[in-house]
Amino acid sequence: MHPAAPSLYPELDATALTAFATALESGESTGLPPARAAEVQAVRAAVVFSRGKVTGADGDLLEAALWRHTGAGPRPAVVMPAPWTDLGWLAYAVQASRFAVRGYDVLAYSPRGFAASEGHADFAGPLDVTDGRHALDHLLERAAGPVTRIGFLGVSYGAGIAQLVAAHDARVDAVAALSGWGDLGEVLRENSTRRTAAVHTLLTAAPRARLGRPAQRALENLLADRDVHESLAWAEQRSPFTHLKELGRRQVAVFYAHAWHETLFPAGQLLRTFQELTGPKRVDLSIGDHGGPEAAGLPGLPNRIWADAQRWFDHHLAGAGNGIDGEGEVLSEVMWSRALEPSPTWPLPTRHIRRLHLTGTGELADRPDPGWAAGVLCGVETPVAVADAVARSGYAELEGRPRLYPDAAAMDRTATAVWTAAPAPDTTRLRGTPRLRVTYRAANSGSTFVAYLLDLAPDGSARLITHAPFSDLDAPPDSLINADIDLQPTAYDLPPGHRPMLALTPRDPLYSDANLPRATLSFTSPEPTPSYVELPLG
Repeated sequence: MHPAAPSLYPELDATALTAFATALESGESTGLPPARAAEVQAVRAAVVFSRGKVTGADGDLLEAALWRHTGAGPRPAVVMPAPWTDLGWLAYAVQASRFAVRGYDVLAYSPRGFAASEGHADFAGPLDVTDGRHALDHLLERAAGPVTRIGFLGVSYGAGIAQLVAAHDARVDAVAALSGWGDLGEVLRENSTRRTAAVHTLLTAAPRARLGRPAQRALENLLADRDVHESLAWAEQRSPFTHLKELGRRQVAVFYAHAWHETLFPAGQLLRTFQELTGPKRVDLSIGDHGGPEAAGLPGLPNRIWADAQRWFDHHLAGAGNGIDGEGEVLSEVMWSRALEPSPTWPLPTRHIRRLHLTGTGELADRPDPGWAAGVLCGVETPVAVADAVARSGYAELEGRPRLYPDAAAMDRTATAVWTAAPAPDTTRLRGTPRLRVTYRAANSGSTFVAYLLDLAPDGSARLITHAPFSDLDAPPDSLINADIDLQPTAYDLPPGHRPMLALTPRDPLYSDANLPRATLSFTSPEPTPSYVELPLG
């Protein structure tokens, strides 16, 4: 049983945001902090702010706010569907105001089923796409002058909607999608492993949201392990990855921002979508978890992600020559130096791939070592896990406190198979997607394991670099299973003297578990198909 999920946006103060929006309407800023009061006056000097309703699909009314310039000159526009929160459009009150002061007409709205909007949440389905197009109509009908170019911007749920509206509406020229998804099917089920903690979080993180029956059924079926393929078909329609041709045909300019240790919408599926985009594109990758890198910007604090989203729109919508198009397609924040590394494209350039073989002595070695076996017991507590809760560990990472496994060198081998490499004399720069090939024998039909790549320090403690789950649901009992999996991508510096550590466990709280309790998984390395991990070195 999962505990109830907290808000995905704990940094948002509903009272403060409401006071800010009220002051935008009335002009009375008494009681606001001086910086916020000054911002209110700057917004009111530039635009007329008003709240209203957008008529969406099926006549459902969606609550919205409009920042409208009164001059008759041409200008760009931005539409902002809100994230997965009971606050609705109010989450964007500060950032929408800043776009308005920069010269944009802006409309922010609460998607159907959230906050005071009518209807039931369609989870970025056809109704949400229609709503987004109607929201754009609403803005264009009220613009005082010609609208030149149009962008959609969203965080999390709003990021998914923004991409899908852009794929279906030829009027949209650019997108900024922060902490969103590319392939919703992989969000729900990665390497045949149901991502149950993420699904539970989506069902509970906005407790007053009203999910439509198809969305409710798809998510509940994933949790209950029934009609999974029906749920994946439901997710495919809601995946920007499915609609890449439409985005590419019109060369829509797409900006992504994402976290390396994202536990709600893992980075791998987003980066595969990014790789297939053919128009102008950029991705900012940061330390943290879902929503964390851009979180401080929502209430108005200085924030690199929001600054880059503004620069992206300034260039692609307002024609500003700000140089963002010449900075490379990828900007990576490296763990744990926090250095920012630009790259011309994804995948990140690698100097070479280092292949380390799993051996019978527990070493990661340069040569294969066939014939050994390392067994682990299923259904017992394991000493390593990806995160304490979805999205929460990332906030500690942002504060410089990555999760520490203090006794990693002495992990219980009953439930964990472990291999370590020799310490490196120099910094090891991991850049890209580590890959694992491992063979194992499962006593029963249906099996799961989770692979963790760790940074083992000289004192025996470790930190997580990356991970991935794997399940086999079809192999007959007592058969050898070959697992070839990509771990989640990373940009990580192992300091001198530290060692890469690979740990394989039968379960993790983030994922479903297809193993039978007290069953055994036996990892091995047959001579024809040796087991190894590949490290991309930058």
